[in-house]
Amino acid sequence: MRLLLSISLTLLRAKLRQSIVAAVGVMFSITMFVTLLGFMNGLNDLLDGLILNRTPHIRLHNELKASPTQPIDRTTDSTTHNFVRNVKPKDELPRLRNAQAIMDALKKDPRVLAVSPRLVAQVFFNVGTVDLNAQVNGIDVTQEVLYYRFADYLTEGDPHDLATSANTIVLGKGLADMMEASIGESVQVTTASGERAMLRVSGIFQSGIADADKVQCYANIKTVQKLLGRPSSYFTDINVKLHDLLEAPVMAQELSRRFDVDALDIQTANAQFETGSDVRNIISYAVGVVLLIVAGFGIYNILNMMIYEKLDAIAILKATGFSGSDVRRIFLLLSMIIGIAGGVSGLIGGFALQNIIDNIPFVTAALPTVKTFPIDYSPKYYIIAVTFALLTTWVAGWFPARKASQVDPVEIIRGK
Repeated sequence: MRLLLSISLTLLRAKLRQSIVAAVGVMFSITMFVTLLGFMNGLNDLLDGLILNRTPHIRLHNELKASPTQPIDRTTDSTTHNFVRNVKPKDELPRLRNAQAIMDALKKDPRVLAVSPRLVAQVFFNVGTVDLNAQVNGIDVTQEVLYYRFADYLTEGDPHDLATSANTIVLGKGLADMMEASIGESVQVTTASGERAMLRVSGIFQSGIADADKVQCYANIKTVQKLLGRPSSYFTDINVKLHDLLEAPVMAQELSRRFDVDALDIQTANAQFETGSDVRNIISYAVGVVLLIVAGFGIYNILNMMIYEKLDAIAILKATGFSGSDVRRIFLLLSMIIGIAGGVSGLIGGFALQNIIDNIPFVTAALPTVKTFPIDYSPKYYIIAVTFALLTTWVAGWFPARKASQVDPVEIIRGK
């Protein structure tokens, strides 16, 4: 093998310019493959994170809906058809019954990472003679910071202030702009039942979704319970975070039957975002693979030309005792040397280009917490790139090497 490697290196030096061109082709394709996938997946994580970071894996709630079985259906037999028009939902509060018992049971489930209650209330913000419709989310601030990255979306204020202070509220960016409210100012809130309260603004929240930021605001869950005049056990939602996100659909159905509540899993709630991410990933991989295949054709053409130009050398090698398999190994080694050199250079180039993109300023009013273009530095992109590149160069070198191994030295020497 040492002798075969030495011969491969000699042939490489004899066609150094063409070999460098082939290696540069491999390097360029790997560089662009790694950079493209890192950038595209970083962008996917950013876009999906706008929704998925703030969405529980499973949301337990009571959906207001009409009773499927009307009283008249209970008093008549199966041969009678009853037609009830304009059916109204049951007149009941949207609270979860036995919410504390449900949370205690979920905390004991080994599949569950975190359980946090939430109280959602429809309110009006009184701005002079204008009433702005909004939705106040009563949250457990500590849980939201730990598991839903609440602090990452606070452009102003401190979540600790919201957690420890009574009668405080975090306004959505769009809502704060419409009211021209800033940190420390008080805003007047009116509930659907007509109760009014003054709340101090302790932060500004910006999720990056403009429509949501015009209606969403957050307060300590005890503040919202006091605002609505409800007891400490009154919750409208229970958010569940799992260790394994993929278990959410099956577990949601299980919890719905077990606790007789409505359960919405994250895959169902955000199916459109997952579809968009999958399509972008497919496009990224397709472009990267095409680049690597094009580089493989370059190596194939160069080795083919080298074989035609080195027929004399091949004939001499076979005439002096080298077998066809030895000749094949020589040209396969030559191809793999080009592939390895281009692959290593491509990985270094890809990492360098990712760093350059990662440091390019990305300033947008919709995402104030994002300062530069997003990049995903996952090692799997480097592993996929170098593996596919080596496989491509091996396949590209196999056919010319096989052709070289079948050269008849007698015919070549006779022709000379």
